[in-house]
Amino acid sequence: MKRFFAVALVSLFSLVAMHAQTEYVKEQAVIPSHPRILLLKGEEKALKKNIAKDPFWMHFHQTIINTADVMLDEPVNERIVTGRRLLPICHDNLKRILYLSYAYRMTGDRKYAIRAEAEMLKAASFEDWNPSHFLDTSEMTMALGIGYDWLYGVLSPRSRAVIAKAIREKGLDLSCDRKYNGFLKAMNNWNQVCNAGMSYGALAIWEEDPAFSRMIVNRAVETIQPSMGVYAPDGAYPEGAGYWEYGTTFNVLFISELEKVFKTDFGLSGQPGFLKTGEYVLNMVSPSLQNFAFSDCVRKGTFKPALFWFYDKTKDDSILYQQASLYDWDFRKVERGGKEYPIIYTEFDTNLKRQASTGKLFAPVTLIWGATASISNPSVPKSLNFKADGETPVCIMRSSWTDSGASFIAVKGGSASSSHAHMDSGSFVYESDGVMWAIDMGIEDYNKLEVAGVAGLWGRGQDAQRWDVFRYNNFAHNTLTFNKSLQLVKGNAQIEDFVEGDGQSSVVIDLTSVYDDQVAQVKRAVSLVGKRDAVIEDQVKSTGRFTMLTWTLVTEASVSQVDEHMLLLEKDGKKMYMKVDCPTAIRWNIHPAVPIYSYDSPNPGVTIISFNTDLELNSTQKMKVSLTSDAGREVLYKSMF
Repeated sequence: MKRFFAVALVSLFSLVAMHAQTEYVKEQAVIPSHPRILLLKGEEKALKKNIAKDPFWMHFHQTIINTADVMLDEPVNERIVTGRRLLPICHDNLKRILYLSYAYRMTGDRKYAIRAEAEMLKAASFEDWNPSHFLDTSEMTMALGIGYDWLYGVLSPRSRAVIAKAIREKGLDLSCDRKYNGFLKAMNNWNQVCNAGMSYGALAIWEEDPAFSRMIVNRAVETIQPSMGVYAPDGAYPEGAGYWEYGTTFNVLFISELEKVFKTDFGLSGQPGFLKTGEYVLNMVSPSLQNFAFSDCVRKGTFKPALFWFYDKTKDDSILYQQASLYDWDFRKVERGGKEYPIIYTEFDTNLKRQASTGKLFAPVTLIWGATASISNPSVPKSLNFKADGETPVCIMRSSWTDSGASFIAVKGGSASSSHAHMDSGSFVYESDGVMWAIDMGIEDYNKLEVAGVAGLWGRGQDAQRWDVFRYNNFAHNTLTFNKSLQLVKGNAQIEDFVEGDGQSSVVIDLTSVYDDQVAQVKRAVSLVGKRDAVIEDQVKSTGRFTMLTWTLVTEASVSQVDEHMLLLEKDGKKMYMKVDCPTAIRWNIHPAVPIYSYDSPNPGVTIISFNTDLELNSTQKMKVSLTSDAGREVLYKSMF
């Protein structure tokens, strides 16, 4: 009786949803037979031909097959929850089922299908897919949806029934329950991932209940649009480069499938800024292949399958410029028949650094989107500078695309109220001569913080304990602090001006709202001068009460003091001088980046440089910090203030 009531309730929610939403997919729509997800029946032949034309793609493809071979001998995954998440298991299942299904379709060898079938049946037997953290449910639904569709012709009738039942009851039905479907109104990666996962499940088992599956797809097309609005106007992604990879990859997986099945994406790829976002993430990577790691982002740049979808759409191969270099996955070698074969290795990811492994997860899809691209010799990007407005505005300036020792400086605005944001408005990173001199420490371990009981970890209140986390507050970022106070969560720093030229490119960010109750006005200008030096200017209008300004730079370099206004930074045999020009006396504070609380990750080798200065009352004060490799050379630049 309880089961009957639950099914009836889900059906009621479904009918309400169908009545309320736009009918993008019409009732009379006819969809292809299996397989229909991403790679239609018979498309393997053309894919093989494209792969065979390019040694890079041949290696890429063979490594996937080698990895699938290793999966044959691994035990099936059990339902292991880490903290509040089943996500590491769901993520690994998605990778396994996708690789094994791809290997079957490209080789015809049933051993891969048999192993994928075992993984799917085990997952189908789980008591649930952890719907309280619906990302988990969505990834598992997508995993079984792909396997069910790609292996439909070789799955036994019993297996098809069991898997379809699990997709419906443990995935799709629960997405109609208000207890779990908050993702429908989310403006971040949750919306993109969950809508994609549910749609893959619905398309896989379409024949079981066409009206219900059509509702799921129509709902996804409608509700994903607001979350895609964050790319406007210039393609910047509020959650940063790491979550760009997670959210945007699932977003294009969804669009790609709509185009494959319905021959249209219902206008989604035309959303403002969306087709520009490939250029955004291209620019976020430094010459030494490190990310501008603001918000929750890993520092190391990563290979990005989604960029190949954007290339396929725009035919701009310059967005692939770094991808061959970033294809440096942690390959492990296995021995078979007296020979060693490379496999794509993914460490079991309990730290949930999804952006570090999303590229590996969707390696087979990279070939579907990108095997026609030659990434060994892409076009050099035309512009050295990139500026994007939006929820989290950024500006990136570099001296060269082709010189691995080029100078690179990137700065951000935005708000700590954004998803996954830190208190880092006005923060910058700076690289020159192959060394990242000013760094962002990046992502923290969510599970560790949650287990430790950090209250309101995902809260956005000014007093949330989230801001006690060392890597999250402004004290540990390359920005300003006044009277040892936190930046204001309600503040939102925006780009005020941007000027680019051969001798100097500069951006000005108005930070006033981020420090609204601390100073009357504050603006920061960041410049790349002479294609090698960085200049950071700050203009602060003080109030009538005492105010101490703290200027901070986080570095992995060793630090020594040259004189009262100059420091020497040294790393990897390279030198960088940090010169301060300030009208009031400064007091240096140089210390290791050792956090206060045990739940914080250690930061070995990281030093925080800061100086304090007392602002004059009721005055406008300007200061500048220059970063140059030559202590004896004056940096000639035009002030932005």
